[in-house]
Amino acid sequence: MNKPADIKPQDAQVPEEFDAEAYISRDFARLEGEKLWPKVWQHACRLEDIPEVGDFVTYDVMDDTIMVVRSSPDDISAFYNVCSHRGKRLADGCGNVQEFRCSYHAWKYNLKGECTRVLDPDGWQGKLSDERLDIPKVQVDTWGGWVWVNMDPDCESLRDFLEPAASLLDPFQLERMRYRWRLWCNFDCNWKVALEAFIEAYHVEGTHPQLMQVGDFTMWSRAMGLHGHNGFDERDPDKQVEEANTINRPGKGDDARLSIEALQVETWDTVNSRTTKTLVDAARRLKHELPAGTPAGEVTAHWLASAKADDAARGVVWPEISPADQARAGSSWHVFPNMTIAHSINNALIYRTRPNRDDPEKCIFEAAVIELFPEGEEPETEWTYADPSEVEKWRPVLMQDFDNMTQVQRGMRSRGFRGCIPSPRQEQTVANLHRNLARYLDKGGLTKL
Repeated sequence: MNKPADIKPQDAQVPEEFDAEAYISRDFARLEGEKLWPKVWQHACRLEDIPEVGDFVTYDVMDDTIMVVRSSPDDISAFYNVCSHRGKRLADGCGNVQEFRCSYHAWKYNLKGECTRVLDPDGWQGKLSDERLDIPKVQVDTWGGWVWVNMDPDCESLRDFLEPAASLLDPFQLERMRYRWRLWCNFDCNWKVALEAFIEAYHVEGTHPQLMQVGDFTMWSRAMGLHGHNGFDERDPDKQVEEANTINRPGKGDDARLSIEALQVETWDTVNSRTTKTLVDAARRLKHELPAGTPAGEVTAHWLASAKADDAARGVVWPEISPADQARAGSSWHVFPNMTIAHSINNALIYRTRPNRDDPEKCIFEAAVIELFPEGEEPETEWTYADPSEVEKWRPVLMQDFDNMTQVQRGMRSRGFRGCIPSPRQEQTVANLHRNLARYLDKGGLTKL
């Protein structure tokens, strides 16, 4: 499928509607399984998950299961996670192996998915070819520190698929960041309901009223081909705006020293992301380092310079990103179909959602924070299952989002629900998701103008 060329990086002028079918229909979910998931690039893991030869990660989406393997010091292989003999899964989760052995009939495969042993091969009387024995490969590439897979042998390159998001995010050097924490859960809602809770900020006033006390969360949103992004600065992000800063903002209040501290502390305590301890500690010092009445721009500059120096002292070097590049990149991205990247100068918050088999009202929800650390001091993390009710793990802000996800899924089944009408200005990312989904599924009637 060609990337839609008619979607411009600007606000829509006409409200759009999307039927509940996309969220509750099993037939719709099956259609996604046929025409969407096998045709798109999806990130399966990060490179730090498979640093050594033999390290592997399994990635499942609907009925497909894929193995991503460090097959040599410089190569990554991806192939279906099924034995060619009778289809048994070869592995689950992650680990390190020298070869893959099917525990059903003892067939073996090397790290590239090539069959190296068939039990009693004479039984086939020479009728099995290497092509039939080897496991079908999956397209694999890397960007931003992630390993991406695509099941379509004729797919476009990863770089082409990710543009323009890739070029606008490259200055943030996401590949240098490492996990700080990562959690996942099974959730009772459609994967799009979960995703849409995190690709716009229009919901903040209704969902997170405590955040409104410390900041203004009105954002623009724009369609950018397959993808979409949001930002806080009201000025045109396509122009060279040298004073723009859409990522680190002063918060709400007359005294920027106090408002920056309040926003950073609230974010750290209730979200555990979108900031770092270095930024929080530097914000807490502002009231002691600057006099009352210091203009907000000067306070923000002092705060960032102080945090940058603190990080440099411990071996963390920030990427050099101009205010204009920050303005163009915005504050967060929806990467089609199922990923969000909320980026900053030294950290990023990542969400991924995907269907749980073909049930349209269940999904796998994952959240992770990546951050710049001194080399050799990256924390050891692993994917940890956390029940959606565990507030001490998910933190209060995410728990508020979880409540929305549950109630939206229930509400969409009501005969009184006439379809979604996302805001043309602040929820353009939501509308763009459905436009592109309709193109992949060949469902021109999904969008109603």
